[in-house]
Amino acid sequence: MTETLIDHRVPVFASKSDVVCALLREMIISGEVGPGHQLKQRDLAARFGVSPTPIREALRRLESEGLVVSDTHRGTTVAMSQRTAAEDNGMIRAALESLGVRLAARQVSESEIAELRALNAVMADMAEGHSGYAAANRAFHFKVYELARTPILLSLMRLLWQSILLGPMTARAHRESWLQHERLVDALEAGDADRAAAIMHEHILGHPLAEGCC
Repeated sequence: MTETLIDHRVPVFASKSDVVCALLREMIISGEVGPGHQLKQRDLAARFGVSPTPIREALRRLESEGLVVSDTHRGTTVAMSQRTAAEDNGMIRAALESLGVRLAARQVSESEIAELRALNAVMADMAEGHSGYAAANRAFHFKVYELARTPILLSLMRLLWQSILLGPMTARAHRESWLQHERLVDALEAGDADRAAAIMHEHILGHPLAEGCC
């Protein structure tokens, strides 16, 4: 079935090549199309209901971003990685969010600490599989990003979360995530940027921050 170009992830005033580029970028970052996957212009044009021209323009842009590679014999393929899309996303999140909490620790106010605790309290008694957990977790993390007071970081985190279907997922119990959030807020309240960064890194990747990292 041909997909429509009207999509909530891109502005309605964007050009066709902008829309195709945004959708292909999300497909690649989310892992929907994996490393080495061949991107055939004719198939993509049919899928998105556009002429080949926007497809070519989008692929050129993605190549400049390093997400795809072009070869005379193989055509255009998704760039190879030594890790899965989920592993790459986790590493990038850990680096960016560790930076974010470092910045937040230097300037967070008492009222903002109280807001973080209130957001985390919503998650405290949620049972495993609770339908509202993902939204509550997102609200907490994005409040932390906002406290870094760095618009570029906030924009990057929005893009990264949007690229992951259903948002970042973890195998840990909800209660454990809540406790890690509490430890993070304690570190922010103490103004301890190093401890906050270490907690966030472990929260995302499941192992401590290496000495000298981030």
